[in-house]
Amino acid sequence: MRAIRTQQSGAYDLYAFFIAAADILQIADISRIKRDGDELQGFQRKEIRAHVNSIVEFLDSGAVLFPNAIILAMSRNVTFEPSRGPSPAGLRDVGRSGTLTIPRGREGERAAWIVDGQQRSIALSRAKNSTLPVPVIAFVSPDIKTQREQFILVNKSKPLEARLINELLPEVGVLLPKDLSEKLVPSELCNLLNTRAESPFFGLIKRASSGATGVISDQALVKSLQQNLRPAYGGLATLRTSEGIEAEKVFETIVRYWTAVKSTFPNAWGKDPTQSRLMHSAGIQSMSALMDTLILRTEMLADPWSEICLALQRLAPHCAWTEGRWPVELGLAWNEVQGTPQHVSKLTQFLISKDRELARAAK
Repeated sequence: MRAIRTQQSGAYDLYAFFIAAADILQIADISRIKRDGDELQGFQRKEIRAHVNSIVEFLDSGAVLFPNAIILAMSRNVTFEPSRGPSPAGLRDVGRSGTLTIPRGREGERAAWIVDGQQRSIALSRAKNSTLPVPVIAFVSPDIKTQREQFILVNKSKPLEARLINELLPEVGVLLPKDLSEKLVPSELCNLLNTRAESPFFGLIKRASSGATGVISDQALVKSLQQNLRPAYGGLATLRTSEGIEAEKVFETIVRYWTAVKSTFPNAWGKDPTQSRLMHSAGIQSMSALMDTLILRTEMLADPWSEICLALQRLAPHCAWTEGRWPVELGLAWNEVQGTPQHVSKLTQFLISKDRELARAAK
């Protein structure tokens, strides 16, 4: 294949080239971490099936852009033949072009090892488009210590914050993997809730672009909105059509519900989460789950919103957002509620079961 060769530190040959998706695992092995007695072998973790399937789904979704480079360590069995001919005037000679030859081999006997991108490599080998050209950066070093060092250095960098990714998603106009595409509409709704004056969340949501301002975690709100939009189970799912989500109607419904929550708990609204657990991620997620229950329970009534407001008012005396203790069913002081899955689940179950109990008693 055509490649560019350069050197670093006067000791390591590096190559940059493109290879067909189906050929990566024909030339490179995945060196799994394991122990043989006291000796540690390899360095790669196990295949993460869900991650691989997500990448395959993205690769098979259409005409995708996939510029993510695979990093390989190569043995000295590779050969490089520099191209001949004059160099253009003014060329910055940091690399030499030529032809790189990498022998194929049986598994465990190949001439290269994957240092970074094993999940991508597995997915690429299973993608429908087997000829998709994939960028590769490779260095020559059969030394396992050097390979492990590079593996650690490549993977130790901090990933992008979820908050930054969430805010960027609505501005991206390309095909996205399923796990990201499902957050696109919730993130756009989060933007609208934070920037429109009629929203009870106006100016209260922490976004990557707003720094430290705001009191509500956008991650908690995006996660909650994803649940609200779930087909069959979410209270906003009925606003889905064959053409997609009716964003404006969804926005109006969210504003109407949370305005009712704000009116029901005025002393808990807009405060820092350390002063109000309603503004905490636990409060946002549990009250969002309650919205699903209330909307689905009242959707066949003549005036569902009157019933939703009454339900919140019935529930209010049993809530401890800013002081006191929650009832014995929950058994926590107001400021003991945390954003852990266990606490969010317990608080959600309490609110939903108490609402049903009060609704039955009111009939």
